Amino acid sequence: MDRVAVTPAAAEVIRSLRGTHGPLMFHQSGGCCDGSSPMCYPEGEFRTGSGDVLLASLSVEGVAEPVTFWMSRSQFERWSHTHLTVDVVSGRGSGFSLEAPEGVRFLIRSRLLTPQEQAAFG
Repeated sequence: MDRVAVTPAAAEVIRSLRGTHGPLMFHQSGGCCDGSSPMCYPEGEFRTGSGDVLLASLSVEGVAEPVTFWMSRSQFERWSHTHLTVDVVSGRGSGFSLEAPEGVRFLIRSRLLTPQEQAAFG
C-alpha cells in the first residue's frame, strides 16, 4: 500500500522525461499557483532537507529506478489523511518542472484515506 500512485498518462510522460533527463524526483510544496502542483526534477536537483517528507519511491513501468515523491512537511501535515495520484493534463504550467516544455503539466488528484489505510499509515 502506497500513499502515492501514478496514472498511466503520467507514467508515459515520466518515461519520456526519464529518457531525456535521467533519474527523476517529484516535490510537492504548499506554495501558491503552480507551486501547489507537483514539480518534477532530475533526481537530487531539488535539495530536500528536514523540512521535507519522502512519501513514496514510485515504481513506474519502463523506468529502471524508483521515482521519489517528496512533500514539504507543513503541506504533509495538512494532507496526511489523503491518498495522492500524480496525473497529467494538457497545458503548460509555469515553474521549473521538467514537463513544462512538453505542453503538459502534472497535477495531483486526491482522495481521503480509508480507515484501514489511515490505520496502516499511522
